Amino acid sequence: MTSFAKKTENFIEAVLRREGPPLLVPYRGYAEPDALVLQGRVVSAVRRAAPDPDQSRWVNFKQMVALFLTSEVADVEVRAGGETARTNAEGYVTLRLPRPEGAEGWLEYEGDIVGADDPKQQMKVLVPRRDARFGVISDVDDTMLQTGAHNLARNLWTTFTGNALSRRIFPDSKALMDRLHEDGRNPVFYVSSSPWNLYAFLGKVFDRFDLTRGPMFLRDLGVSEKSVVGASHHDHKGAAVDTILNANPDLQFYLLGDTGQKDAGVYRDAVKRHPGRVRAVMLREPVKGSARDSLAALLEIEAMGVPTYYGRSFADLPERVLP
Repeated sequence: MTSFAKKTENFIEAVLRREGPPLLVPYRGYAEPDALVLQGRVVSAVRRAAPDPDQSRWVNFKQMVALFLTSEVADVEVRAGGETARTNAEGYVTLRLPRPEGAEGWLEYEGDIVGADDPKQQMKVLVPRRDARFGVISDVDDTMLQTGAHNLARNLWTTFTGNALSRRIFPDSKALMDRLHEDGRNPVFYVSSSPWNLYAFLGKVFDRFDLTRGPMFLRDLGVSEKSVVGASHHDHKGAAVDTILNANPDLQFYLLGDTGQKDAGVYRDAVKRHPGRVRAVMLREPVKGSARDSLAALLEIEAMGVPTYYGRSFADLPERVLP
């Protein structure tokens, strides 16, 4: 099945491919105990039109589709901070740099494609502050942004017919995140099943509402050996949580999500794999009744000694789950 799907994917890419100079698209990276992890992707076409508050849904749709018509560039060398690495088959690249002693906060490194004429790109990486009390891992859709991700049709409609100016956030989520972030003291990471193609789009939405920035762990929707759409929601989010916790072994974490996308099960399994590392699990109930499938997982989390909360708003959080 996946072999056929991969051939289909290659055919579609060949039809839609836009030849042009390669461009390095940087993603915000994170720090491991002994290394800085810089991330990005090399593509040959990037279409990003500035949104207009008065433009039609049809124009929004065309602009959003264009974000998915990029052509990845495999096996090219990217350099930054004195290190080099090659892009994989999907154009993604990861560079590991030595972690400077005493460094903290956001660091920037110039990155470029070896042998290409594209301008240098700023590759940012977050190093948690030494006085950080804990970390935060948050979902994006239906946790920070109003999306309707629990309903596929609604999710697709919201994603493809809106733009960065039409999207809305949950004000209570921003207030909670600001409280947990503590003016930059505690690091924030985002884990989402949204595709990497939406990275810049999400950045515009975050900028517009002044949401806390942090490294994002999005999903590659390409064909994998196990699936025609890459890793499953559960596997992708679980692996991302593992990566973040392993990269920050001295920090405990608050986990934020929603009940519409089975985040309770993802977080329950993470609590099992990382005993003593999770301070609390907080889930939004985007639609009344959507928490029913999460209750068993939440009870398991509580049984492991981790406080939980679910409700229609984070404004109603009890003190027992807050720092």
